[in-house]
Amino acid sequence: MGTNKVPQFAKIVADSDFDGLIGAAILKTFNPGAEVRFSHAALVRNGNMDKEIDSSTVIVDLPFHQNCGWYLDHHQTNKPTKQESLAFEKKGGVTDWQATPSAARLVYDLINPHCDLTNFVEVMPFVDALDSGGITIEQFREDGELMRFSRTLKVTESDYMNHIVSHLARGKTISQILQLPEVKLRLSAQQQQRVAIQKIVEVNTEIINRLAVCNLQDTGHFSNGYLVTAWAGDKADACCIIHGFTDGDINDPKRPPLSASFYANSFIEGGQGKYDLSRLATKFDPSGGGHMNACGCRIQPPGLDDNLAKWLQMWSDRNTVLAVNHNTANM
Repeated sequence: MGTNKVPQFAKIVADSDFDGLIGAAILKTFNPGAEVRFSHAALVRNGNMDKEIDSSTVIVDLPFHQNCGWYLDHHQTNKPTKQESLAFEKKGGVTDWQATPSAARLVYDLINPHCDLTNFVEVMPFVDALDSGGITIEQFREDGELMRFSRTLKVTESDYMNHIVSHLARGKTISQILQLPEVKLRLSAQQQQRVAIQKIVEVNTEIINRLAVCNLQDTGHFSNGYLVTAWAGDKADACCIIHGFTDGDINDPKRPPLSASFYANSFIEGGQGKYDLSRLATKFDPSGGGHMNACGCRIQPPGLDDNLAKWLQMWSDRNTVLAVNHNTANM
């Protein structure tokens, strides 16, 4: 899309993480009347969002959906095929896919010529780093306010996230957002939860052939890759985190089904861009995917033991099965 015109939209559907939040807030700054709905990849790919996505919808940081009017993303497995793009554009759709550090960065670059986004300047470097594996081990250990804030964002907190989006769209900076009473309360809780989840990760993680496998299923706890790889240190090149519930349901955000997340160890030299972990995420689950260095999927029949055994086999053959051609690799 050029800088002369922004496609019209009345609804914003965004991922329920920091990247999706900032992308949605930038779009709402441009169009204050737009409705914002937060979701996640599996819901879009599974068809659960079909009735909510139409030609007036812009999708940010989520899988491609043919019914939307404007598509914005940066995940390698979400990029529409040439055939999909042609069919989409033939009926008036606009596709903006770029391998930017974050989807929010793509949105920022496209919207910035059209309205004042000064209040987003402060937060953009952190969003880029968080979403592209650029957080340093020092930043992680410090667990500053932005790290903690990122963990308060989830699909079950849509009202809270919409409240944040409204403040950002009206010109508040991230520093001002962090001072809001409802945010400060959550930041304090996250500080305490970080200590608890770190202990749970230590107990439930095993390093198998330089892959840190963290079993959090049926515990009610969730973790990102930074926590697991920081614990593993230089003993692991990547991690696989199992979370969700054996009896979970994709339609119940408070009790999701079993799933797996894969993350490269960005804390070690050359840790990123070495293996394409998205091949693991898409091996069994058609709705799986994400980045080469950070991706996920749902556990598929016949079950966790089978899926994990086959992933471990692929991992054991990683230098051929998952190896990346560095001349063509992207984020």
